[in-house]
Amino acid sequence: MISVRTLLITLVAVAIAAALATVAFRVEPEAVDLHVLSRGPMEVTVQADGVTRVREIYEVAAPVTGIAQRAPVRVGDEVIAGETVVAVVEPAAAPILDPRSRAQAEAALAEAKAAEQAALAEIQSAEEQQRYARAQYDRTEQLVSRGISTETALESATLQLNAATAALDAAKSRHEMALGSVVRAQALLEDPETQSYACCREVTSPVSGVVLRLDMLSERTVQAGTPLLAVGDPTDLEIVADLLSSDAVELPKNAVARVDRWGGREPLDAVLRRVDPVARTVVSALGIEEQRVDAVFDLLTPAEERKGLGQNYGVFLTIVMWETEDALRLPLAAAFRTDDGWATFVAEDGVARQRDVTLGRIGAQQAEVLAGLSEGEQVVLHPANALSDGVKITDRAAETLR
Repeated sequence: MISVRTLLITLVAVAIAAALATVAFRVEPEAVDLHVLSRGPMEVTVQADGVTRVREIYEVAAPVTGIAQRAPVRVGDEVIAGETVVAVVEPAAAPILDPRSRAQAEAALAEAKAAEQAALAEIQSAEEQQRYARAQYDRTEQLVSRGISTETALESATLQLNAATAALDAAKSRHEMALGSVVRAQALLEDPETQSYACCREVTSPVSGVVLRLDMLSERTVQAGTPLLAVGDPTDLEIVADLLSSDAVELPKNAVARVDRWGGREPLDAVLRRVDPVARTVVSALGIEEQRVDAVFDLLTPAEERKGLGQNYGVFLTIVMWETEDALRLPLAAAFRTDDGWATFVAEDGVARQRDVTLGRIGAQQAEVLAGLSEGEQVVLHPANALSDGVKITDRAAETLR
């Protein structure tokens, strides 16, 4: 017969064994970070580096070949259209002739003088022909008035007089041409040091603004058309952003952008004006070829609120590609890829349940949920690789508060 003591010891041993088995095989809930889904505004952006530039730059060039004197202005100087002298150019003197060129010039002068003498002789001959034709005309006219000669003879005399007059005019024109040749040939033979020129050609600013670039500071010989400086209005700025061509294609018309890192405390507002139609190949720092394109933005912030910003200043743009005021937002930290698309873990009665979701627009930190989740549901952030469907979970934030 089993004693009461033995029975009690056996019952205690069984209870202890059962308790040990329960402790050994009990699975502790995994602590996770939970996030409650909500609806609200959302935007998808792309970020890019940009450079400011003056919208309209006017280059001033030398109007004539000569010597550009030391610049009267400096970079940053304010100029007024049509008033401020920004460059002074002294016309170049004639070059000194070498012996061969001088001989040719002397021969050309002699030839021109001979042509002048020939033209004078032609004038004398033409004058004699005209006097003779006029005498014949007068004589014939008197005979016709007396009835001795015919009208045909008078017409013939008139024709001869007109021809003689035209010949005299042509001879005088040839004489003027010969005189011009003489003057031109003499100018080639003049000593450059004795020639006098009106000094100098002053060039005024084409627009009001400031000097942006100075190509020539000191005195220098220049050819006509040589750039001397550039002027523009530094308050009329635009921004050129360097984008991947794939991002540029998705930019909406009149896309807005926030401009940061320009030096001021508050961001500036800008709007897209155009995307260049031609991209360029750029090799990145990792050695990867990329197709990049320039997008030009107009600054909307008034000039008085962006003082100090000038030509070729570096800025950072956040460009809004898509935005809405009401979207169900899922943190990207809660989403992961599956064979069928996207999925997430949802907390249901303390258990993690894997659920497939359909995402729309995807931003830098959030994604738009189109199907699979509802507002107010809790999703697991940064799910561990060991987390699977059906695993018990607990809120790490709630455990910390305990």
